Amino acid sequence: MVDRRCDLTQDVNTLHANEQLKANSRHLRGTIAEGLENPLTGAVPGDDPLLMKFHGIYQQDDRDLRTDRTRRKLEPNYQFMVRLRIPGGTLSKKQWQGIDRLSRRFAERGIRITTRQTIQLHGVRKPNLRALMQGIRDLGLDTIAACGDDSRGVVCGSNPSLSNVHHQVATLARETSNRLIPKTGAYPQIWYREDHPPKDDEDPQYGPLYLPRKFKVGYVIPPVNDIDVYGQDLGLIAIIEDGRLSGFNICVGGGMGQLDTREDSYPRLAEVLGFIEADQAPAFAEIVMGIQRDFGDRKDRHRARFKYTLDRLGNDWFLEELASRRGQPLAAARPFQLTQNGDPLGWHQGDDGLWHATLYIENGRVDGALRDQLEGFFQQYGGQVRLTTNQNLQLTHVEDHEREQIQWRLDDLGLSPRLAPDQQAAHTLSCVALPTCGLAMAEAERYMPDFLDLFNRLKAQYGLTQIPMTLRVTGCPNGCARPYLAEIALTGRAPGLYNLYLGGSFQGDRQARLYAGNVSENRFIDLMAPLFEAFSQRRHPQEHFGDFLVRDHLLEAAPVTVMPR
Repeated sequence: MVDRRCDLTQDVNTLHANEQLKANSRHLRGTIAEGLENPLTGAVPGDDPLLMKFHGIYQQDDRDLRTDRTRRKLEPNYQFMVRLRIPGGTLSKKQWQGIDRLSRRFAERGIRITTRQTIQLHGVRKPNLRALMQGIRDLGLDTIAACGDDSRGVVCGSNPSLSNVHHQVATLARETSNRLIPKTGAYPQIWYREDHPPKDDEDPQYGPLYLPRKFKVGYVIPPVNDIDVYGQDLGLIAIIEDGRLSGFNICVGGGMGQLDTREDSYPRLAEVLGFIEADQAPAFAEIVMGIQRDFGDRKDRHRARFKYTLDRLGNDWFLEELASRRGQPLAAARPFQLTQNGDPLGWHQGDDGLWHATLYIENGRVDGALRDQLEGFFQQYGGQVRLTTNQNLQLTHVEDHEREQIQWRLDDLGLSPRLAPDQQAAHTLSCVALPTCGLAMAEAERYMPDFLDLFNRLKAQYGLTQIPMTLRVTGCPNGCARPYLAEIALTGRAPGLYNLYLGGSFQGDRQARLYAGNVSENRFIDLMAPLFEAFSQRRHPQEHFGDFLVRDHLLEAAPVTVMPR
């Protein structure tokens, strides 16, 4: 086999600027510590904001205020987003309460549950960063590798009716996360002020260049595809046989991001290639990540994700390289079925007799009255907490005799409607977008309440109110809310304009296709109305909207759109 790995012994100056920055960063230290002490700016100067991503921190500013502050000759209204690393999204009651207290003290925009099953704290000012990071440490949590060119937080799906299997899979997800995170001493040195001088080999798994781009790993428990397993760089699909976890089908090469300005940039679904035994999963993930580390493109950053490595070198090459590193080939994939990619909301009892209750959280935003309601609830709640990849909050490990009392408490605090929300809302996602995301070109989260109301009114016109459709809106094409796996998706192009994607599946196993570009709200109504009318008249019993569009060949008649590049 021809070895086509990136030659990391070559002159680093021939690689992308980000690779050069990492190589000279002293294992992610840079001059971050010095920048934190600079009182003359609310920012961390120079290139250090890029390194801070590896520490789980994004430097941002309030874009609503940019023009006014520029006119007044003031620097941008700098602030930071801090993303926690929470493998599988599991928290204790005390950890949730601790995060709530930290958010009230240090974050100006509350708590946000993300589509990666973790928590982001927005609006943190530079003088508060160290205190916040140390507060997170005191809760037994951290933020390392929640961003950056590394293995991001490992997500884990939920099937509440299979509690014993879920426990096994969640344990493997945590083991995988711990195995894949960077081991650099920069993190405790900068944030905890511990003594960790740089060493040449302090992060042997990653080396001085870390990964070419981010690497996402996810575990899913069929038939619920809540993590959108086909959007992961490495997806592990639990195979349940006779009620027991037999192992995992593995799928590789998923990725939701793209650039509208490049023809060679595209979203991609992961492909199922084989099966592994359950106890092999953490080590297997490390091997696959190592292949991407060694063969990913380090010159063209926009072609550096694992999906492009596989498309460039091919599945046959990958399987041969994988077998060489493992010492054995993959076994044949086993049958499985997926039924939905939303969360099963409400109460569900597991095979261990314990109950789970999933609460709908609109856009994952916990702030204002909702934050106060949850604060009151957790004062008397004794179970555990789990965040979902659909931005919801799950109460877990509830004993049979506790369920009635918890339900009363939810009723008293006005939280019980979140157990059974509007069906369409429960299958709708958006990203943060404006005003803080630097990549956003259009609104998403702030626009969603009005857009969802418009969408529901349009559905009602054609008698479709009771039929859920996966709907996702993002402020740019990068795909944080997994739009390309939705039945209907809008990705931001400019203020008030979006690309419209249609035809993904309700199960999350088919990619949507571009239907129209530069779509305004009025144009969206004009485009969707005839499709909803056709669906209401010609759909088969129990048929979902995306499946109908494909079966009825309606996507083949997509409007001709000239998209400026």
